[in-house]
Amino acid sequence: MVLQVDGLNKSFGDKAVLKDVSFQLNTGEILAIIGPSGAGKTTILRCINGLEKSDKGTIKIDGAYLCRDHNNKITYATSEEMKFIRKRIGLVFQNYNLFPHMSVMENIIEAPINAFGIPKVEAEDKALELLNIMGLTDKRDSYPFELSGGQKQRVAIARACALNPKIMCLDEPTSALDPELREGIANIIEDLAKDNMGVLIITHDMAFAERVAHKIIFMEDGKIIKEDSKDDFFNNLKDERIKRFIT
Repeated sequence: MVLQVDGLNKSFGDKAVLKDVSFQLNTGEILAIIGPSGAGKTTILRCINGLEKSDKGTIKIDGAYLCRDHNNKITYATSEEMKFIRKRIGLVFQNYNLFPHMSVMENIIEAPINAFGIPKVEAEDKALELLNIMGLTDKRDSYPFELSGGQKQRVAIARACALNPKIMCLDEPTSALDPELREGIANIIEDLAKDNMGVLIITHDMAFAERVAHKIIFMEDGKIIKEDSKDDFFNNLKDERIKRFIT
């Protein structure tokens, strides 16, 4: 197991966004979290990546606690522990968030060199390996404005892979892609899982979730309504809320 979430709660002001959310992600597993806008999907992703602080609950990443309840109070990892955790989780934002003033190569090596002290030659070798996998070797010196949406998506995935994470998180990875490019991203995600990475996808794209996921969670109003293997999820649709969302 590379990710364990237990009893996660998060509110913004008086609005409860996550309500006692619990799930697990295993090595080599692709988990898709689906549901309507406002269900809490992206908030889960932000909490797992430490971009939002939870009000209550436990998040455990590759054996290390990002946060946990202790004496009725949530405690977070120390700065040294956070460094360990951040190397084990990659995040691809919906809008890619590439640095516009940096080349593709510079985008990929920025964090390994400046945040984790990896030697430049080693970081560049890893970046070239990833660009080759993504079919982007000829784009190493290009800037984000020179890339298509699909190319930006692949660069963002390469950047997230640069530290060999145990978990890859993708927020709406197909939102700006045509069907052919979606299939390419699906193949990349499957390859990540085959390399023993746990993959967590937040998506509205039901066809993509059905194409790539091993397990599916449906959320509504901050709660998990249904969690099941992909086949059982689609073969046993009884909840009207899920039926409305899918159809």
